[in-house]
Amino acid sequence: MLNEIEILHKDVKNITLRVKPTLKVTLTVPINTHTSIINEILTKRHDWITQKINYFKEQYNKNMIDSTLETLEYLGTHYPVRIIQDIKTTIDIVDGYVEIRLIDITNQNKKLQLIDAWYKEKASFYFNQALCKYTPIVNKDVARVSIRKMKTRWGSCNPKKSYINLNLLLIKKDIRAIEYVVFHELTHLIHYYHDKHFYGFIHAHMKDWQMRKGLLYSRAPTT
Repeated sequence: MLNEIEILHKDVKNITLRVKPTLKVTLTVPINTHTSIINEILTKRHDWITQKINYFKEQYNKNMIDSTLETLEYLGTHYPVRIIQDIKTTIDIVDGYVEIRLIDITNQNKKLQLIDAWYKEKASFYFNQALCKYTPIVNKDVARVSIRKMKTRWGSCNPKKSYINLNLLLIKKDIRAIEYVVFHELTHLIHYYHDKHFYGFIHAHMKDWQMRKGLLYSRAPTT
């Protein structure tokens, strides 16, 4: 069973066992937990693990999972997609799935339109939060913020006009990466070039900016 379960040794006090809708099983234990204790826990919880896996398999089979739309990335997490026929047209995260409800479940264009609109709504909310958090640090007014899909950049800035452009696909990334890109572009309002002054300012206000930037690198544009 140990080969089937991810064991995570972390600086925690409690032991946590999770089964995700993706059927991934993780056991988080304190750093110095002995293997015998781990084996004992897994043995005792074997029936519970099996029950949860069977439950998620049943839920998966009960609903139509589109073969061309298996997962969606949102805020740094990959969610399995669940398509459900319904008179309502909605999209939301439910029980670990991105759940898409619509009348015609064979209408691929409608699904993609729903996803695009959902991404735009979420991007507007989270990008605005980041802008509100970091704009006071640069102490410059932003005349316009545009959110759109960009092929080669996460964001851009026109310092002379005080325009900020943010890539819609950023909403797929961890919130810490989103904040980094927003702060990066805002910093161009006071430091135009990627010189020591630019990165010195970023480091002064975001010590972990390199880690945050690293979260962006997963088959997508780079800043």
